[in-house]
Amino acid sequence: MTERPLRSTGEILQNLFSEPSLEHWMAREGNAPDYPSFSEYITALCKKRGEPPERVIRRADIEKSYGHHLFSGRRKPSRDTVLQLAFGFALDYDGAQQMLRSARKSPLYPRVRRDAVIIFCLAHRYDIVACQEALEQYGLPLLGEGGRNA
Repeated sequence: MTERPLRSTGEILQNLFSEPSLEHWMAREGNAPDYPSFSEYITALCKKRGEPPERVIRRADIEKSYGHHLFSGRRKPSRDTVLQLAFGFALDYDGAQQMLRSARKSPLYPRVRRDAVIIFCLAHRYDIVACQEALEQYGLPLLGEGGRNA
């Protein structure tokens, strides 16, 4: 994983606006990822936190072999799976949003009722079971059962 400073969306957009030709911009910027792959991201997060993937997978309530496929890059996660992993890593709201960005999934949006419950659970450090109970209490789809952009 190549370390390079992350640029804001505004910076990238400004570069796009200022280019005289799309071909030049695509050659210079179009294939340069601003984020590592999702598997690289979660593997680095495990390493940074000193946690084995197995523990994160278990806390995320994700099937073990599927979880290992996510860490190896053999499978791409759904939005719900990314959120489950956010709970597995015990991330806060900002950390979950970053994880969603790294997986190229839509961010949590507080105007969506299900997302609002998930945001509340992240902010109050609920574990995955408590979050699932809160979703169930309000008749909302559980994580892993589908939902907005699951």
